[in-house]
Amino acid sequence: MKTVICEAPQSLGVGERSKPQHSEGQVLIRIRRVGLCGTDYHIFAGDQPFLAYPRVMGHELAGTVAATDPDSPFREGDLVTVNPYLPCGRCIACRKGKPNCCVDIQVLGVHIDGGMTEYLSVPKDAVISVSDLTLDQAAMVEFLAIGAHAVRRGDTQIGDRALIVGAGPIGVATALFVAMSGAEVTLTDTSEERLNHARNKVGIPHTAVVDDRLEDYFRQRTHGEFFDVVFDCTGSAKAIEKGFGYVAHGGRYVLVSVVKNDISFSDPEFHKREMQLIGSRNATNEDFLRVINAISEGLIPTDALKTHSFALFDLPQVIPDLIANQGSVLKAIAEL
Repeated sequence: MKTVICEAPQSLGVGERSKPQHSEGQVLIRIRRVGLCGTDYHIFAGDQPFLAYPRVMGHELAGTVAATDPDSPFREGDLVTVNPYLPCGRCIACRKGKPNCCVDIQVLGVHIDGGMTEYLSVPKDAVISVSDLTLDQAAMVEFLAIGAHAVRRGDTQIGDRALIVGAGPIGVATALFVAMSGAEVTLTDTSEERLNHARNKVGIPHTAVVDDRLEDYFRQRTHGEFFDVVFDCTGSAKAIEKGFGYVAHGGRYVLVSVVKNDISFSDPEFHKREMQLIGSRNATNEDFLRVINAISEGLIPTDALKTHSFALFDLPQVIPDLIANQGSVLKAIAEL
């Protein structure tokens, strides 16, 4: 079968791999859609902290069941998505019901080969039915679940003033679920193009471009109190450090993005605010199901989220343009 393989940073090609065979406890999936994520761009660039090359990328997946166990709840042809965060089931995090931060987690497309291929075999517990969704919508469930999980981690409440820093796919997903929680949303980014899309297409009304006037705008918008909860979705250590200053006294700071760098902050400022610093990693099946229900109920403008599509095996030719034009790319989805 044909497979997209990242052999090394900046080296992406199409090769042949053996088609996996169905085995007990697994579901063999015919991949039909693969969403491109910031993680994939970082893998291509060579700055993803949890990865060894060569690697088959791809963890935002939609496909149809090709083979499964006779007693499986799935049937051949069923439309499914995949929770790509495969836990060990034994470690302290798994025992506490937090498989998304399993000590020995295997993430498809990062620690082990992912879905940029024709067929993929995954554990049955990772497969989730999405019979009411389209293929494109099914491929969006994973990145939207990252946002849903972040909002759950931030314990966002009705009436909270929330700031989302970063208007890429994860930032927009977070903003959508913050709005569903009843909080007041402000979205900021360095890209006016991304903010315009978020405002005019996705429906996030309050946006602000990063410039010298940004802090004054935040003061005006919050009556000088800043934000009850701040979400960083930038992947930038500099932006993360800046965000500490935007958290209100008694507020929460949720770090959704992952960076290789160390980050630092002022301990006196942190303590005088009695700030909560919260990590948000991956997502759980609970988050996936919440997203699927929200899409089914028409609460997510999925048509506005998808901005680019292309044939999967054209990715080596397409990815340089996607990277060069990040301001206009919200969610790119590869088709098979």
